[in-house]
Amino acid sequence: MTLNRDSDWTRLQVTVAGIGVAGFAAADALMQLGAKVTIIDGADGEKQRERAEILGALGATIQLRHDGPIPQSDLLVVSPGLRPSDSLIASALSSGVPVWGELELAWRLRAPATAAPWLCVTGTNGKTTTTLMCESMMRSAGLRVVAAGNIGHSIVDVVMHDLMDAIVVEVGAPQLPFVQTISPLASVCLNIADDHIDHFGSMDSYIAAKARVFERVQRAAIFNVEDETTLRMVEEADVIEGARAIGFTLGVPDVSMLGVVDDILIDRAFIDDRRNSAQELATVSDVRPAAPHNVANALAAAGLARAYGVPATAVRDGLTAFAPAPHRISFIARVNDVDYIDDSKATNAHAAQTSLLAYPSVVWIAGGMAKGQEFDELVKNAAPRLRAVILMGVDREVLAESLSRHAPDVHVTVLDGGETGTMALAVDRAMELALAGDTVLLAPGCASWDMFRDYSHRGDLFAEAVRLRGGEPA
Repeated sequence: MTLNRDSDWTRLQVTVAGIGVAGFAAADALMQLGAKVTIIDGADGEKQRERAEILGALGATIQLRHDGPIPQSDLLVVSPGLRPSDSLIASALSSGVPVWGELELAWRLRAPATAAPWLCVTGTNGKTTTTLMCESMMRSAGLRVVAAGNIGHSIVDVVMHDLMDAIVVEVGAPQLPFVQTISPLASVCLNIADDHIDHFGSMDSYIAAKARVFERVQRAAIFNVEDETTLRMVEEADVIEGARAIGFTLGVPDVSMLGVVDDILIDRAFIDDRRNSAQELATVSDVRPAAPHNVANALAAAGLARAYGVPATAVRDGLTAFAPAPHRISFIARVNDVDYIDDSKATNAHAAQTSLLAYPSVVWIAGGMAKGQEFDELVKNAAPRLRAVILMGVDREVLAESLSRHAPDVHVTVLDGGETGTMALAVDRAMELALAGDTVLLAPGCASWDMFRDYSHRGDLFAEAVRLRGGEPA
């Protein structure tokens, strides 16, 4: 199907599955182009009804509590929350109905004369930080740029209404199975770890979805030198002729890499004489916070920005101007010479391990919904840094068992109860256990939905409890 912004949409019946942020924007854009739109959603909550009322007034057909095959359609646009194996998608494909995701729709709806290039960011952890860092670097170069996609700003809205020099697109794995024609200027995969396995059914399927971010890349496919899976994804990608493989590393960079030398971020990829020289981009101290995994995020962001062509000075200026998103290794306060850090966004074991390894002595607050994860490797690697551990949430015993096996000498407190007030008890216990120079770290390694609205709610309650107990705010 060769549909694009200039096609005659008035003759098409399009079904949009899901009435969240992405689905709302997709339906709105398609109706602007004249398509006949049916919106289906299996839920019927307050948010769904609010959006349905707006879109219904604009002429869409709405089917909430939908549980059946696809309505008569020429095209199905699916929300990221729908599993690739969902029966709705299967019924569409078996009927010969094309299936697009939000990204494919946005790519097709770009205005041909003014379409901005895309810089895509994916990976298990660090996507939002890297996306926002890159956006800050691009803005420091005086460019019109916006961060969109999985970050909460609909990319369909952007391509329909905004005139940009570039779009930095945060790409979650669930957005990737149904991309077909997208051709980013540059893409990066930050890392690969266990996540979304329940969505894709297997680790191999998850990796295959992530790898699609490199298909048809025009200029640079950027991989993590410390993560062989990301290199393999680049090696196997069908890129545009002339595109280059670019690595980023926390070590000394080789040719066609970005890395670190004597606490200086170095570019040996986007300079003329990359075999014999290097370009200084920034210092480690320009990265906030300067935890190792965040320095890696900065290097990845710099790779994307440099692939577009921004000068080295804009990389540094963008990093110094960058304000980290909340709940990502955010300093909350200092109490009795103990730092309290909110990394509630660390919702899987890989992210929690990365956070733990950034601090020498930790009282760790963890737990929640484990989503089938195992924590043995995390505990083995972090054990020498653990002063004590405080566990909460529905799957707290899963973590407790790993600690018993691999860190038997570490003091563990297991808090019962599923109320949000348990966070205050966790902070009280942490204050009793922490010594001067320690870090009390909320890096749960688990999802939050068993006790909290989301990871932001969890982090906010942690910060509130710390401040109510005498914390000196940042």
